[in-house]
Amino acid sequence: MDNELFGYSPIVEREPIHWPGGARVAFYVGVNIEHYRVDRPATSIFEGTARLVPDPLNYGWRDYGPRMGLWRLVDSLDRHGMRASALLNSDVVERYPQIVEAGLARDWAWLAHGKNNSTFQADLPADEERAYLGEVVGTIEKATGRRPRGWMGPGLTESFQTPSLLAELGLSYVLDWTNDDQPYRLNAPGMLSVPYAIELNDISLFVGKSLSGPDFVRIVEDQLEQLHADAAGSGRVMALALHPFVIGQPFRAKYLDQALEHVANHPGVWLTTSDDIAEHYLRSA
Repeated sequence: MDNELFGYSPIVEREPIHWPGGARVAFYVGVNIEHYRVDRPATSIFEGTARLVPDPLNYGWRDYGPRMGLWRLVDSLDRHGMRASALLNSDVVERYPQIVEAGLARDWAWLAHGKNNSTFQADLPADEERAYLGEVVGTIEKATGRRPRGWMGPGLTESFQTPSLLAELGLSYVLDWTNDDQPYRLNAPGMLSVPYAIELNDISLFVGKSLSGPDFVRIVEDQLEQLHADAAGSGRVMALALHPFVIGQPFRAKYLDQALEHVANHPGVWLTTSDDIAEHYLRSA
């Protein structure tokens, strides 16, 4: 079938994007703040036990995130003056309210990231999906005092009607389509796709490829250098996708610090959030 959600737009035929202050690269950190159900399989580090219920090995690995890893990540962001773009499961609101309190104190951007990360969003009838999205968005709005502007589905999952249903709820962008280095308009009125990273992503790099901390630093540096060069005539977006149960492990902490320090001190970089990227693009494009 044809893709009716968005059309083809080669980078060489677009109007230039200009970021605030003449920056070439808009950089944001997407922090996945997630709840995993104890009675369902999910992202695993050891597949041998992944189908067991309960699965202490893999569930415990994931649960390290809200208990330990997230707080190490928060300290690193604070040191480098960066606000998180918090990709928030609505189940987090009830189960880990201290995380929401920490984010509110730091003026994080809040994106809706489904109810939990054990339940993927796909193939729901429109009325059921509308109710599901409304519940997720409403729960986050009540907890944070602001309505989310952005959405990322658990596992980057959507249905064909997701963007239109989100627009009905007042949201303006999604992160699920990881096919560009610039924002672009979806065919759903008022909706954007904002770049997110599936390769510059700690799960892909550390779990999928078993790369080391120094590898991670080099990859972040290489990504920024290339995007900065590409952006000589038109701005680019660099998203760094992090999961506290992965990047928050103690032996990776210094490498995250090194990577963030390089970005924070690089000329021509706008340290921002996905919310502000979407708002600037909608205002100026």
